[in-house]
Amino acid sequence: MSDAASSDATPVQDAAPGSTPSALPGRASLQDAMLRGPLLKPLLQLAVPTTLVLIAQSLVGVAENWYASFLGTEALAGVSLVFPVVMLMTMMSNGGIGSGVASAVARALGANRREDANALVWHAVVLALAIGLVFSVLAWMTGPALYTALGGRAGALDAALQYSNYVFAGSIPFWLVNLLAAALRGAGEVRVPALVTLVGAAVFLVVTPGVIFGFGPVPAMGLAGAGLAMTLFYVGAALWLLRYMASGRAAVRLTKGSLEPRLLRDILRVGLLTALSSLQPNLMVMVITAAVGLFGVEALAGYGMASRLDYLIIPILFGLGTAVLTLVGTNVGAGQHERARRIAWLGGGLGFVAAGAIGLAAALAPEVWLHAFSREPAVVAPGLDYLRIVAPFYGLLGLGFVLAFAAQGAGHVLWPFLAGTSRLVISAGVGWFVAARLDAGLSALFAMVAAGLVAYAGVTIVAVLAGAIFRREAAPRGT
Repeated sequence: MSDAASSDATPVQDAAPGSTPSALPGRASLQDAMLRGPLLKPLLQLAVPTTLVLIAQSLVGVAENWYASFLGTEALAGVSLVFPVVMLMTMMSNGGIGSGVASAVARALGANRREDANALVWHAVVLALAIGLVFSVLAWMTGPALYTALGGRAGALDAALQYSNYVFAGSIPFWLVNLLAAALRGAGEVRVPALVTLVGAAVFLVVTPGVIFGFGPVPAMGLAGAGLAMTLFYVGAALWLLRYMASGRAAVRLTKGSLEPRLLRDILRVGLLTALSSLQPNLMVMVITAAVGLFGVEALAGYGMASRLDYLIIPILFGLGTAVLTLVGTNVGAGQHERARRIAWLGGGLGFVAAGAIGLAAALAPEVWLHAFSREPAVVAPGLDYLRIVAPFYGLLGLGFVLAFAAQGAGHVLWPFLAGTSRLVISAGVGWFVAARLDAGLSALFAMVAAGLVAYAGVTIVAVLAGAIFRREAAPRGT
């Protein structure tokens, strides 16, 4: 796949580099702040709403895990089996193809190509319909074999399938919501998708226990109820966003039109490799989950509890990363490469501090997190090992993660992909080998997970310092 510059996909029209992109009334000040003046204020304006909403989403996931704990250890293990697959779809739609959509929209607006920015929304809808359908079919067809390979047995496997079948019934609306939200983020509009998600999360928290345990005339559905509640949320959110973006009130407008290869390329040349990058940590988690499963269902449940904290950090980093992506993409589209580089380092530093602080707290007092889910010694012990070994390296995860989003905004995603590959090989490949072949135990497996984070951050930092991500490109022919 080519790692070409963003300028080669869609030529700049009607604007010189550095000019302020056109914007709807009320949004011009933010667009101007993206291109001029201090960096911290527009970064926080874009990052804070998305971060708060994603934290709320993650807390919903934690609450769902907590609800499952009342159904027993097998139900908790079943959710742990499905969770990596759900996160795969989340990261591919938000941080994979979604990043391609956001990057393309941001660069189009930075170059003052508003018609292209609007047309990109329709292309995002078509991609959501196609990819969402694929996810549903694959989950239903391969679920039993996949969860068995990850260590699911008997009651844990049954629980996983109940939950999975309902969750992936909503794959298409799930992808629609995330790609439409990505288009809005790329245009600098973060409050509307944030509001939709917050309202949906509140409803989800109220409805989910009712359908899991039963309430009045509503029968108890167990884990299937949790999956159904999630699907209904995304159906409602998708319908609302489609209507809003077709109304002309959004920063970018949804209108049906013909598909243009150049716009699909502009999304996919960032989105496909970034989607593969999103696949890497989830594949890594699946392999590690399978390795942990060798040590029994208690170890699997304990690891699932501890690794949930990893995913609680991701929303913070994702909110920051998407803000960096929008700012970098807008400035690269406007030809302001040095400002884009400064944005990348500022965002990466904030990611290091935020994730590092959470990691140190978790390593020093892991029981605070784990005892919220279980106090069984056989379940808690593997979680203690994981947090004490891996959590101190969360700061490196934060730094590498945000720098990777900056690379997506710039349209250069090869090196972040290679960084993710190094993490996958060390954490999953070497980790599986020492656990399954050398019988080195869970601590050795978790040490390899930590080593993978060191490699991930190291490769990304070197790429930025070497100028492999922020480099000036020759103007395309015909501009």
